[in-house]
Amino acid sequence: MSQAATAGRRGSPRRFNLRERIRDRDTAVYGVLIIVAILFPMVTIYATDGTALVSHATRAGYFVLLAIGLNVVVGFAGLLDLGYAAFFAIGAYSYALLASPQLESSPAHHAVHITFWILMFVSLLAAAAAGAVLGFPTLRLRGDYLAIVTLGFGEIVPQLFYNFDQWTGGINAVGLIDQPRLPVWVQGPWSGDGPFTFVRDFSFNGDPVAYYVLIVILIAVAVILVNNLYRSRLGRAWMAIREDEVAAAAMGINTVTTKLLAFGIGASFSGFAGAYYGASVSLVSPDSFLFIVSITVLVMVVLGGMGNITGVIIGALVMYTVIFYLIPGLPENAVSLANNVGLGGIVPASGDWPGLAEETQRLNFIIYGIILVGMMLLRPQGILPSRVREQELKHAAVQEEETVVEQAHAS
Repeated sequence: MSQAATAGRRGSPRRFNLRERIRDRDTAVYGVLIIVAILFPMVTIYATDGTALVSHATRAGYFVLLAIGLNVVVGFAGLLDLGYAAFFAIGAYSYALLASPQLESSPAHHAVHITFWILMFVSLLAAAAAGAVLGFPTLRLRGDYLAIVTLGFGEIVPQLFYNFDQWTGGINAVGLIDQPRLPVWVQGPWSGDGPFTFVRDFSFNGDPVAYYVLIVILIAVAVILVNNLYRSRLGRAWMAIREDEVAAAAMGINTVTTKLLAFGIGASFSGFAGAYYGASVSLVSPDSFLFIVSITVLVMVVLGGMGNITGVIIGALVMYTVIFYLIPGLPENAVSLANNVGLGGIVPASGDWPGLAEETQRLNFIIYGIILVGMMLLRPQGILPSRVREQELKHAAVQEEETVVEQAHAS
């Protein structure tokens, strides 16, 4: 073998920076997430002989999209948005109204059935426009004042969908929503459908595996877009505003326009998720977009690690598992555990005792709160914080310790 060839072989790992990539925490997390995403449907369908866990994963997926979008606003630009569910609702209703018979019974008297693949971008643009409309008159506000305005917007939007019942169906919701269709689809053992077959004119029609594949693709696209934004000039401007808005303005950054772009881009991801939600659930109701949704997504971002995309994804998956899978299953698991350890006497209701299952059900939010408080006490920077955020918290902790020592010496 020639010396040049040997040098080329030795140089290839350096050329591709393999060692650096492996050592990089976020790259390793992305690798693990990709592997898990590919294997998850096959493993769970084989292990449980059903698609219940795949359905859970599809629902977790739109929360991941929401968390990625809110991370642009909260994590990158440092703007506290408490009405994020409003953009989610706008995206979902934009799809539902234009892909269902709802408009036929409205004053328009004509239903519109536009394909899902076009309405995804319509919902995205509608939510982004709503973000710009909200942001333009309010982004001169800061901190708590901005949070209160966004909170008010988040409360107004569901009420509008309630009250404009001639168009939106009000409390009756929008149903019979069209399903996405593809000219061809592949089914096989990986989806629990036997040998590999090509299905023509495929309709998703509530197929959890098809929706799972779709949400994984949408999340991958969102991650690529947000990563590019983070490394761009706009991303650096967001981070400058987050650190010190006055200094950023002094350096020539148009803070109002930059924050407006953060609101619009963050809202667009929410509209993206709303279109997917409307298609996968096939029923869009104002009750699905209340204040608790905004808080849940905000908790996912903070818990995962503000400003770090991999941390936000992990935070969204962890919080979805806790809120929608583990906590709802606590009563049944508590009853099963009591019976197995010989404490079956506390299971049925007796006198003032409502029964173990009912009592555990009452403790759901207490358990949820304890988990959040414990996480914030043990790891306030989040599960996988950004490097900048981690250094900020360490610096703040060191300054606090120095202040305490100085005060002790002075006394």
